[in-house]
Amino acid sequence: MKHTNLFLIMTLLLSAAMFSSCSSKQKIKAIDTADMDLNVNPAHDFYTYANGGWMENNPLPPDRSRFGSFDKLRDVAEKQLQSLFDQIEEQEHEAGTVGQKIAVFYAMGMDSVTIEKQGAEPLMPYLEQIAACQTKEEIQNLLIEYHLQGNSMLFSFYGSADRQNSDWVIPQLFQGGLGMSDRDYYTNTDERTQEIRNEYVNHVEKMFQLTGVEPDQAKVKTGNVLQIETRLAEASLTRLERRDPHRTFNKMNLSALSELSPDFDWDLFFTTLGFPAQEEINVGMPEFFSEISTMMNEITVEQWKDYFSWNMINRAASYLSDDFVNQDFEFYGKVMSGREENRVRWKRVQNTTNSVLSEAIGQMYVAEYFPPEAKERMEELVQNLKIALGQRIDDLEWMGDETKSKAHDKLEAMNVKIGYPDQWRDYSDLEVKTDSYFQNVMRSRAFGAAYNRSKINKPVDRSEWFMPPQTVNAYYSPLMNEIVFPAGILQPPFFYLDADDAVNYGAIGMVIGHEITHGFDDQGRKYDKDGNLNDWWTEEDAARFDERAQILVDQYNQFVVLDTVMANGELTLGENIADLGGLNIAYQAFQNAGKKAGNIGGFTPEQRFFLAYAHVWANHTREREMLRLTQEGVHSLGHFRVNGPLRNMPEFHHAFGVRDGDFMYLSDDERAMIW
Repeated sequence: MKHTNLFLIMTLLLSAAMFSSCSSKQKIKAIDTADMDLNVNPAHDFYTYANGGWMENNPLPPDRSRFGSFDKLRDVAEKQLQSLFDQIEEQEHEAGTVGQKIAVFYAMGMDSVTIEKQGAEPLMPYLEQIAACQTKEEIQNLLIEYHLQGNSMLFSFYGSADRQNSDWVIPQLFQGGLGMSDRDYYTNTDERTQEIRNEYVNHVEKMFQLTGVEPDQAKVKTGNVLQIETRLAEASLTRLERRDPHRTFNKMNLSALSELSPDFDWDLFFTTLGFPAQEEINVGMPEFFSEISTMMNEITVEQWKDYFSWNMINRAASYLSDDFVNQDFEFYGKVMSGREENRVRWKRVQNTTNSVLSEAIGQMYVAEYFPPEAKERMEELVQNLKIALGQRIDDLEWMGDETKSKAHDKLEAMNVKIGYPDQWRDYSDLEVKTDSYFQNVMRSRAFGAAYNRSKINKPVDRSEWFMPPQTVNAYYSPLMNEIVFPAGILQPPFFYLDADDAVNYGAIGMVIGHEITHGFDDQGRKYDKDGNLNDWWTEEDAARFDERAQILVDQYNQFVVLDTVMANGELTLGENIADLGGLNIAYQAFQNAGKKAGNIGGFTPEQRFFLAYAHVWANHTREREMLRLTQEGVHSLGHFRVNGPLRNMPEFHHAFGVRDGDFMYLSDDERAMIW
């Protein structure tokens, strides 16, 4: 799963937090009954049985919309990263060095006195530039300049691999331009959506007023913003529609794009960004870019100016004075996610600095916190998981030999990256100054955009990582056909250097299996071993796969989120397939390993395997966040990520005595049997 190009090219394990890797050799009690609720019958609700104690002992902090077992470790990481930052601040650095850039960027964000004194001042030159526009040509020129600076207004532009030639990077155009995080917030008419939309209108009005706009005029400007964003939303594909990689792959040359969208100057756009007469462009949503052309004629200059002004205010708010930060939090923090408090300044500034100089900080992080033996153990586990999937492919009754052979080819070709990149990113061209925190953020955006553009019309760099090593997440990239495990995830509760095999296969083993399975889920299976969008399945096997996947869709559609709101089995299908497949593969690899420690703490090896898996997803989630994630997220909620796949596993039934009639039981004819 950042920004726009990342969600197109990779599938993440979770919507991640980041934390540091544990380098301690101290023994850790991997399965602790204090984390469990032994009063709950595991056959009725395994999630609560495994995690009830953890939930009671780890209340939801007021500055979080969700808080899980891995989020808890984020607090440790923040302090460890803070220790690194303290070391950097205490040292003397030559101008232009990475250390100096980290120190200055962080110090400018922490200088609340200067930030409060400046107020909206750092933002005003941008608003004045917008206000000076008099013609639609000037509006388009300004929009192009914003894209050059890394502020992708109205739509997204970036470089990513050609889906039919995955060794080559081409320009990509993708829908965007919305202030709310999903098109449906503009188009749905249910009570919750209308409430959010009304709150959004109030928020935009207040933000305009913070820049000095009178209330009556702020209302007019907000109406113009909502009109434009609603038209963009209505022309956008839904999240479900975007799950079809064929639907969002529409390659054309610059001439064809200009015919599709004639009233936007695409020649000037591509020439200014450095790609004149571009022959290959992926236009993700042709209807969206056709609508942009129509809007260029129908929307007035004044309306466009209000829209661009709001975009710039919205992009600046988190880095300005507290009145902007607090109002920004009121909507995006409280209304959308239900958080009660904003995170304290040092955590917010550290997170931004870490995002801007991610690999530079990651290089220090790895040296300080990542034990090399963790990488060695992971390499062994990954190989064992790949062997296990190969065995399961051979045993599939529903798949023919021709498709099996190609599935083996893809599995064999799958690349693996563990810990950290072999080459670190160069930050020499990133400018960090002492004028304002916001300006440093703007310069970092321009730096990032230039870096991305530098890849276009060149071979894909297959050594590149799309996450820094301090991230607690993992991903599969269908275009690269690779699985990636940053150092940050290689610690409890995912990975234990000193735990028995049952725990490691149930936790990090499942994570490995999950990412491998993404290469064979409903989206990943459409890419071949080289990362090209290519149908390598027989028609009969593809139909049988879809039949089995639909069983999983139907199962998850029955889960109740809140009241009458149900889980979305279609939107979460890829992740649910990966969870179930990951568990099956990890369990087989665990059985193959044959090194079982016997009963520990009253639990059999098989029971410890499933408990370790469940502990990974222990969490609290606020109601507003549950609703938001159900509408927007491709991952099921933690409760469903545990109970959902386990209901389909007879090995789990046997381990915990689950029988016909128990909620956690599904008969053979009800189960989803895919990988």
